[in-house]
Amino acid sequence: MKNKIALGALSMDLKRVALGLHRGSSSMAGRFFEEALKRRDEVDFKTVKPYLVKLLKNLENIKKETDEKAAEDALLYSTIFQNASQRS
Repeated sequence: MKNKIALGALSMDLKRVALGLHRGSSSMAGRFFEEALKRRDEVDFKTVKPYLVKLLKNLENIKKETDEKAAEDALLYSTIFQNASQRS
């Protein structure tokens, strides 16, 4: 249950990162990216599937990309984490 909430919140934060980058508001995107990293730390890596662990560990690489690529990746990760949070 704890992981579902954390993954759902992480998904929303990443969606806001994608929207901020798409709109050209890097300060907004940066703020929500920091929130996303905090949410990532709330996830228990031992109880999630290996592909999610890999994505969670690669999350910080989004910050190193161009804005367009970072927005695409943030939206993709958001969808994946949202789907994972809704599975039982």
